[in-house]
Amino acid sequence: MSYAGGRVLNNCTLSPTPHTRRKLVEMKRKAIRRGIWFTALSRAERACIDLTVQVVDRVRSLLLAKVLNAVAKKLSEAMESKITRLVKEIGCKLALKISQIAQSWGNTRATEWALDLKFVRYLTIIKMNTTEAHKT
Repeated sequence: MSYAGGRVLNNCTLSPTPHTRRKLVEMKRKAIRRGIWFTALSRAERACIDLTVQVVDRVRSLLLAKVLNAVAKKLSEAMESKITRLVKEIGCKLALKISQIAQSWGNTRATEWALDLKFVRYLTIIKMNTTEAHKT
């Protein structure tokens, strides 16, 4: 994890990867096994991946790469676990907020807190287990 331009770059962000036939086939196989291939993607999105697998070994077209990135992002979001999603949505924001508060109090090492994945997971689990009566 790293800190750049005021944003935390860690598991909270996705980075695009080059698309090859092997990666697309693997992505499709995982989606089918988890039962989301037909539910998460439209017919056109599925056809785009299927045709790309049949025609090319490596995607070189920038336009096709953008389309495949969008489909891959959609699939990865559908396949991720509840904990992973909550770490991105809740834990990262809480860790950054706590880190900023501690920095304002003069703790210079608090910048590391927002970058510590274990701390982010801890905050996420604590938030998940907090009952509604205690949330204010």
